[in-house]
Amino acid sequence: MTAYDNLMAFQRDTEALAQIAGRLSWDQETMMPRGAADQRSDERAAMEAVLHQRRTDPRIGDWLAQVGQPDDPVARAQIRHIRRSYERAARVPEKLASDIARLVSRAHVVWAEARADDDFAAFAPVLKEVVALRRAEGEALADGGDTYDALLDDYEPGAKAADLVEMFGALRPRLVALREAVLSKPPMPGLTGSFDEQGQMKLSRLLAKTFGYDMARGRVDKAVHPFSSGSGDDVRITTRTVPLDPFNCLYSTIHEVGHASYEQNIDPAYRLTPLGAGVSMGVHESQSRIFENQLGRSRAFCGWLYGQVCDSFGRDIGVADEDAFYKAVNRVQNGYIRTEADELQYNLHVLLRFDLERALISGDLAVDDLETAWNDRFEADFGFAVDRPAHGVLQDVHWSAGLFGYFPTYSLGNVYAGCLYAALRKAVPDLDEGLARGDTSAATGWLRENLQRHGGLYSPREVIERAAGQAPSEGPLLDYLEEKFSGLYGL
Repeated sequence: MTAYDNLMAFQRDTEALAQIAGRLSWDQETMMPRGAADQRSDERAAMEAVLHQRRTDPRIGDWLAQVGQPDDPVARAQIRHIRRSYERAARVPEKLASDIARLVSRAHVVWAEARADDDFAAFAPVLKEVVALRRAEGEALADGGDTYDALLDDYEPGAKAADLVEMFGALRPRLVALREAVLSKPPMPGLTGSFDEQGQMKLSRLLAKTFGYDMARGRVDKAVHPFSSGSGDDVRITTRTVPLDPFNCLYSTIHEVGHASYEQNIDPAYRLTPLGAGVSMGVHESQSRIFENQLGRSRAFCGWLYGQVCDSFGRDIGVADEDAFYKAVNRVQNGYIRTEADELQYNLHVLLRFDLERALISGDLAVDDLETAWNDRFEADFGFAVDRPAHGVLQDVHWSAGLFGYFPTYSLGNVYAGCLYAALRKAVPDLDEGLARGDTSAATGWLRENLQRHGGLYSPREVIERAAGQAPSEGPLLDYLEEKFSGLYGL
């Protein structure tokens, strides 16, 4: 066997173990007995120690030196990913990696209980520990550079906070202006009635299949915070149900199916290799958001979905026809929860978190002051006060999981989705005709062929540029939002 063969064989075993570690996390979110939390913490820490040892194994350095730069573009991309992972892992002490894994498993349980009790003070002590360890990890990775950029690089390789600050700064003025114009208009009606859990989950699974999710290689379960997990032939999603709001379940499902379809549609030749997963969280989010918003909330698709909702729950749901249903799906209203926010206001929720977490990592904001800082910023951005911690600083799972650097990829994904949708509309001029029949195959097929199948073959920016035909820019997203909501609200 060549050095490249040995390296890839070793890497496939590492990738397989990482998938098993991910399954432990999935189980903790969905089915694990509550009393197993402490044991699961130790299990995840032990698995992380094994993975860290493999990712820093000296043989990787030897194999990389022997391989050099292969001529084959696929092999070259594999080496690029492995070298990056090896160099980053080597900077983080094994004990620190293990300590983080153990801590975030415990912190998640504390967060869930604090959220249920609306008690930020109960979560603050463990959050201080998480911030301290992740800051230490960022400093190790940065090697003298910017600590937050080093953490951001875990989720969006090559991205810099300074560039995102500039992009998000360009988003804010037009979003704020459009939001103010829309909220000055009479509110759109929403659905009324109660929507049983069984009916929501049945329709959720129908929507998953409608958007191309392969249920033979996946499953749909419930969790506090919807997510997608896995890659290749085992990609699982979760959703949640709210009796008075079926859209929460239905659009969470479509969103997570966007993530899952990306993983399921990657070239099978890349399975259990560095190329066999989505290239970044920003690109990943572009898939979930274009599924959920540009496709799932379009006028054409809402016409089909209206019929499915009526078939599942009857016609006494508070809206009389397809047009009213479309308006209900897309209505803009004040709300606290990021995951339930409409397209227009969603990015304002993300920018709040981006700014606060950068301040936490830099030390400019203390954890003890986080709740107040959150509440002050929220009222400044949205014009009303947070009523309780579960609707504010405790609503997201990310910080309990140590995912600092993750939040900005949500807005970056929206920007990417705007670029992709502009290209999709040109490539598939009869897109709406299919969506009106509940047929998403033209759109999902275009995304599969132009982006998803490549996995990690290209860099995040490159894969977007190749698919969209342009460099990432906030312009297409803003143009799409202004056209859509101006039409909805008669601006």
